[in-house]
Amino acid sequence: MATRTRTLSRITKVLLAPALALGVTVGLASAPASAAVWNSCDQWGNTSLNGYTLYNNIWGSGAGSQCIWANSGTNWGAWANHPNTGGIKSYPNSKKVINKTITSLGSLSSSYNVSVPSSGAYNTSYDIWDTEYDYEIMLWVNKTGPVGPLGTSQGNATLGGHTWTVYKGNNGANEVFSFIRTSNSSSGTVNILPILKWIKDTKGWFGNETIGDVQFGYEVTSSSGGLNFTTNNLTVSSS
Repeated sequence: MATRTRTLSRITKVLLAPALALGVTVGLASAPASAAVWNSCDQWGNTSLNGYTLYNNIWGSGAGSQCIWANSGTNWGAWANHPNTGGIKSYPNSKKVINKTITSLGSLSSSYNVSVPSSGAYNTSYDIWDTEYDYEIMLWVNKTGPVGPLGTSQGNATLGGHTWTVYKGNNGANEVFSFIRTSNSSSGTVNILPILKWIKDTKGWFGNETIGDVQFGYEVTSSSGGLNFTTNNLTVSSS
């Protein structure tokens, strides 16, 4: 599998990177047939709906065109046409802010239902961050094509209702813990809190971090010719 390499996190790129000369000029016909509440083909296009923030987030070099649409914060999708080259081009996503320490969380879970293409190179993943962006926890629920996580394998673990192969690495800006589901899934529920507690208490890879963002989206490496990624439903809940 190809190794993911990044010099800056997606979060840093969204906040600081200048706009690239990308061909993000595809019309709104890339949105679903029923008129969406919101859509954008801008590189950093974003909006807030129903307590979630949506981002088009074309952050990688060599990217092509991409548009995002949303009927709500929990029903949205993206059309992407990125060339068949290596390197992550984008991470269109929906974000829910938590802002609670691990020990103060009584629960943190999410349900997902997606429709994804059978071609291209991408993963469907949660991207979970602490408030200082020192640690990135990725949960890949499906993947297609030559894509792979950063770091080295730490073996398998059954946590949060799924069995994962766990990888530990560093992208030069933050520690990255990647949990790759051992088989692809297009719908399900992930109990996120036990995964965070396993990292903290069982492995000791971080302390009682304050969990900031829970993002869910599509990390696209290539989607030549244009592919659709649809989040039919997404909920993130905590207490």
